Amino acid sequence: MEKPVLVVLAAGMGSRYGGLKQMDSVGSCGQCLIDYSIYDARRAGFETVVFVIKKELEADFRAAVGDRISRGMEVRYAFQRLEDLTESMEDLPAVRTKPWGTTHAVLAARDQIRGPFAVINADDYYGPEAFRVLYDYLANHTDRPDCFQYAMVGYHLGKTLTENGGVTRGVCRTNRDGLLENIVEQQSIERDGEGGRFSNDGGQSWNHLSGDTLVSMNFWGFQRSFLEEAEARFPLLLHRALAHHPEQGEVQLPVMIADLLDRGRAQVRVLSSGDQWFGVTYREDKPSVVAALREKTERGLYPENLWD
Repeated sequence: MEKPVLVVLAAGMGSRYGGLKQMDSVGSCGQCLIDYSIYDARRAGFETVVFVIKKELEADFRAAVGDRISRGMEVRYAFQRLEDLTESMEDLPAVRTKPWGTTHAVLAARDQIRGPFAVINADDYYGPEAFRVLYDYLANHTDRPDCFQYAMVGYHLGKTLTENGGVTRGVCRTNRDGLLENIVEQQSIERDGEGGRFSNDGGQSWNHLSGDTLVSMNFWGFQRSFLEEAEARFPLLLHRALAHHPEQGEVQLPVMIADLLDRGRAQVRVLSSGDQWFGVTYREDKPSVVAALREKTERGLYPENLWD
């Protein structure tokens, strides 16, 4: 059985953050936020990381991130290109610069993946326990003949919100057995006391979400079967998305997962972690992230220089 690999989605330019946040230093020795996640992944058992980036950023990304991490991990690169998987599709927007979503980003790495794999965002901190539980799942589970077997690390909404603006989260519903029943991508969730709120009508009315609401932070565990299924379904789901939003339509991972669940093609085990999530959605988030990582380093959770 192939050892699980880690796929890092790093092609986004961080428009809300105001720059290429994947390369922004948050550690005392120049580490980016992704350094800490990959360090945790290595401790959990991952040995190979695949960065999904834009081709035009390759040289800068290698210099700022990849070359440093290659001291401790095998590093591979995959490039998200707009024309990938869409060259034969009709009725696409004439002018498009925005990528086709996180499902498309994962599929960009399909030639670099031969077995099970995990997927994370480059601008989120997930915590050591999260990587341990997901690696253990991938190392000990395979697809059943009648159903794909995937996993997701879930977090409580109240621990994933920022004080500096709205965020997008995959709102989840599980059954008594801890399997994912439904996931809905919800945009512009704002902090509201211990929980959050969102509006679908421009702020005329608001919907409240409890702080205990289970959400996805895009930390998934898949078998290679996901790539084959997603590649086959991607054109249909993209056409559906563009029918509703011609200029902005895309296929995010929760949309693909919901499609698999609706068709009974997969089961998704929801794994729990006691770790605190944090990230740099907005530039104003950076000071609190720097302080949190400094505190963890002082407690001995991380060495001062991760890759020496």
